[in-house]
Amino acid sequence: MAGIYIHIPFCKKACNYCNFHFSINQKLMPEIVSSIVKEANLRQDYLFQKIETVYFGGGTPSLLSGNQLNFILGELHKIFSIDVSAEITLEANPDDITNEKLADWKEAGINRLSIGIQSFFEEDLQWMNRAHNAEQALASISNAQKAGFENISIDLIYGGPTLTNEHWKQNLQIAFDFLIPHLSCYALTVEPKTILSKKIINKELSDIDHEKQANHFNHLQTFAILEGYDHYEISNLALPGKKSKHNANYWSGEHYLGLGPAAHSFNGKSRQWNVSNNSLYVTSIQQNNIPFEIEFLTITQQLNEYIMTSLRTSDGISLNNIKLIAGESISATVLYDSEKYILNGKMKLDSGHLILTNQGKFYADGIASDLFQL
Repeated sequence: MAGIYIHIPFCKKACNYCNFHFSINQKLMPEIVSSIVKEANLRQDYLFQKIETVYFGGGTPSLLSGNQLNFILGELHKIFSIDVSAEITLEANPDDITNEKLADWKEAGINRLSIGIQSFFEEDLQWMNRAHNAEQALASISNAQKAGFENISIDLIYGGPTLTNEHWKQNLQIAFDFLIPHLSCYALTVEPKTILSKKIINKELSDIDHEKQANHFNHLQTFAILEGYDHYEISNLALPGKKSKHNANYWSGEHYLGLGPAAHSFNGKSRQWNVSNNSLYVTSIQQNNIPFEIEFLTITQQLNEYIMTSLRTSDGISLNNIKLIAGESISATVLYDSEKYILNGKMKLDSGHLILTNQGKFYADGIASDLFQL
């Protein structure tokens, strides 16, 4: 099975921590929508498998009108073989969630919402420069559930300077009380060229408190598990049967097609990405040219990518998969390099899988980098 990712590169405001491609000028929205559909036609042979997931990301896809969403999905169904039970996700901001839009999304075929809550507290939302307020955060979940959306994920950010330990516990408890089936919880990260990065460099804001982040992460692991969530990926937790199929496909190396400016595609052997420029994207697509760069992955790159993605999951690194990708000697080398992490309690070896322990999850990126083969 494969997936389709659609990048909608528009937002109302610029969040200070975000480094995704977007524009707050929405003038090109109609042209982007028509170009996405045209790109889908131009790239209809990229995937040969049946499509089991469609994911609208951004940016802010909830800015699309009902007609625009219907148009995109209707055309995708004509172009690709999409499974009748496909998971179709829309990322939505709380301030966009109205009863009218919820009805439009249901009619268009959206069956999963990913709501960008980030926090239920006003001071955090203002610090992040989010477009919604705390009242809208609560109302968005309640209204989505009343409209019949059962498969809901919410995003929460921890470790920020305004988020106290007590408020982080309350953020999680609110999610538990709403019986939210899927949580995506991210440590605040300072990405280059963001507003946050510039303010930290200029001493306008304090840098990340990594001890606070570790405390928040440990609380997340402890209490979410008690509530019945499976911590199936470093940043993602789900109640039984509610894992994100689309994101799980990324981590398991399934193929996917990315449509829209800055969207990435992967077919197992190469990775390509569209230009991060809305005007250039539209102009090129109108001329039947897809403006992308491509990288053909060497065996070593395929191996390191597998290590990086699989280590983040609860299944961990399969030594047999490493053997299939790069050979038995490399599999033995990875096992040897992992022994120090097994001894210090950050990893465990279970049925041929190298899996991070709760202690090790906070060090996932560093451990993965150490296991990379050069």
